Order: sequence, then C-alpha cells, then structure tokens
Amino acid sequence: MVLIGLGSNRGDSRRIVQEAMERLAVFAAGEVRRSSLWRTSPVDCPPDSDDFINAAAAFVARPGLTPEALLEALKALEREYGRGAALVRNAPRELDLDLLLFDDQMRDSRTFTLPHPRAVDRLFVLAPAEEVLPDAVWPGSGRSITELRRALETDEAVERLGESAA
Repeated sequence: MVLIGLGSNRGDSRRIVQEAMERLAVFAAGEVRRSSLWRTSPVDCPPDSDDFINAAAAFVARPGLTPEALLEALKALEREYGRGAALVRNAPRELDLDLLLFDDQMRDSRTFTLPHPRAVDRLFVLAPAEEVLPDAVWPGSGRSITELRRALETDEAVERLGESAA
C-alpha cells in the first residue's frame, strides 16, 4: 500500500485537502482509502502559523508506478495549488503532500527518503494514517501505525473533525 499525508494551512484548506485526495485516484489501482479531516497545531513552523488541516490517503499503486514517479507527480500537484519554493522552512502552504510509505520499499537518496523520516514522530501524521492503515507495519520499525501512535509522546494538538474526507 501507498500512504500519502496531506496538509494545508493557507487558503481554503478543507476544500484543498479534499480535492487533493480525490485527485490521488489517478495513481491507484482501485479504491483510495481516505481519513477524516484533522485540525492540527503547527509543528516546527514559523511563529504565528495557522493550524493545519491534515488527512491521509492509502491505496494500491497502479502497475508500473514507482515511488520516484509518484513523488514527482505529488510535487506537481502541490505547485498546481500554488506551492512555490519555500524561503522559510515549514512556511504556510496551500498544499503539502508527503509520500510516507510505498509498500515496503525504502529509499535514502539526496532526492528523498522512504519511508518518510519524520512521520513516526508526528501525531498529525500518525492520527489520520491510523484511520486508513492501522495495522500496517512501518518499515524498519517492526511496529504498526497504531503501536507507533500509542507510543508517541507529544504536546501536539490534534482534533478529528466531524466530517469525513470521503
């Protein structure tokens, strides 16, 4: 399974995240599992950053799709929603798409690291991911997403919103 983390804290974040999840269907061989929307506090962001709307989506990759090709397509989708080069790390953004998992594949290059290197330390990633892939074992950890979330100690504020992103 492929696992994508989605986030936005600029513009109409709910609409942006929902639309982006719908657009992920072109990469899937079948159904896309979608988490609820979550309101989350900014982590490692500039002062006075707005809260994020976060979500997660999981799917089986269509035949022939590689992690590298998917990552390139995700970055293009971010640009469509107005994301440019960040002058400040973790600056507010219309759309952030993170390739968290791609089956059990691992990468460690100057281009990207797979699985995502900081995802297991972030409740804003693990909470929505647990909704779509609770039993998935995180490569290299031997632990499920649920186990990772339960073990995480953080002061992040996360709130599951009453609406489903489906």
